[in-house]
Amino acid sequence: MLDKILHTPEGVRDIYNQECLKKITLQERIENVLHRFGYQDIQTPTFEYYEVFNHERGTVDTKEMYKFFDRDSNILVLRPDITPSIGRSVAKYYKNVELPLRFCYTGNTFRNNASLQGKLKEVTQQGAELIGDDSPQADAEMIVFAIECFLESGLKEFQMDIGQVEFFKGIIEEAGLDAKTEEQLKTLIDNKNFFGVEDLLSQKDMSDQLKDMFLQIPNLFGSVEVLEKAKKITTNKRAIKALERLEKVYEILCYYGVEDYVSFDLGMINQLNYYTGIIFRGYTYGTGVSVVDGGRYDSLLSQFGKDAPAIGFAILIDELMLALNRQNIEIKTDYTNTLILYKEAITQKAIELTQQLRGQGLKIELQLLKKSSTLEEYIEYGYEKHIGGIIFIDENEKVKIVDLKNKDTKEAHLSDLYGKEQ
Repeated sequence: MLDKILHTPEGVRDIYNQECLKKITLQERIENVLHRFGYQDIQTPTFEYYEVFNHERGTVDTKEMYKFFDRDSNILVLRPDITPSIGRSVAKYYKNVELPLRFCYTGNTFRNNASLQGKLKEVTQQGAELIGDDSPQADAEMIVFAIECFLESGLKEFQMDIGQVEFFKGIIEEAGLDAKTEEQLKTLIDNKNFFGVEDLLSQKDMSDQLKDMFLQIPNLFGSVEVLEKAKKITTNKRAIKALERLEKVYEILCYYGVEDYVSFDLGMINQLNYYTGIIFRGYTYGTGVSVVDGGRYDSLLSQFGKDAPAIGFAILIDELMLALNRQNIEIKTDYTNTLILYKEAITQKAIELTQQLRGQGLKIELQLLKKSSTLEEYIEYGYEKHIGGIIFIDENEKVKIVDLKNKDTKEAHLSDLYGKEQ
């Protein structure tokens, strides 16, 4: 039993020591970008009522939710997605606000994925939501936002794929397909399963022109020229309008100078059904899934009582760290802690020095030297813990200052340290 409880359940893990420091450092970098774009922090509960995330809201499959009951028999859910939570919160506290609202967040989400998939069931997300702006400029801002976060993380090689839900919905509407067939077709096209699409359409009564149109959708990916190609295969007004919207967004992206990071994929159809317009995913090598997911969800807030357009994105921090590691991109962290090591005879003076340095804003670890240990052992310990330096004080108040970062040592007297910032 002891051996079992030392291990974490499948899909969750401990993050500690240097990896934890790197993760926090990465999150701080991305948070700085979020704030630089003028977004304000918001925090929502880790668990909420099931109805916030149920199928009618268009979120994840109910089978992937961690559900439990409170003492009043209400069904609660560990949040599988943060966007609906923010939508609920905004509808409650900003119901009558019509001007745009900008929020950013950091939090963990929980999805009970099928076993043996190798996916984490608890992941950290950082993202942003822009509520109350339905313009192409807002669409472009979000894509630029995500690109800036990637660049700040240290990524150099990545691609932002852009799609349009309305393009697909326009053609679906024209074909008159039932909801079940639509869901099947969405999955097949999103997975680029050409044979599956062909087999499914062969069972349906529709014109050869429509069948050919659906078969071409998975191939509609690449540079901006794809949009012109798509216009030639359909006359559907809804689909054409969606393509024209993408052309306008691309024009604005060029103003920002980020067009080299952008490609289009009209066969990209997100499985979160609340998306209503532009959608995008960010990819880089070293991970098999998208590292950022985002899109427009103009109908979601109305389900909570506030009729407002919205767009947002979320970065999967764990996947981003994996990609950075596999690309040998270092997340640089500061060696900021100092260890004060002292012998028992000068306990009072060691504490006084520690308090003075902490009062100056320094990060100080205070440690009594074990009789059985040596300074050399603590130096090795310092390297392992990524401590910046060690101040060793002996019983005669002689001081040895070891700079672990620069591998330098100098000697002083305890009285020399008072009143000086280290």
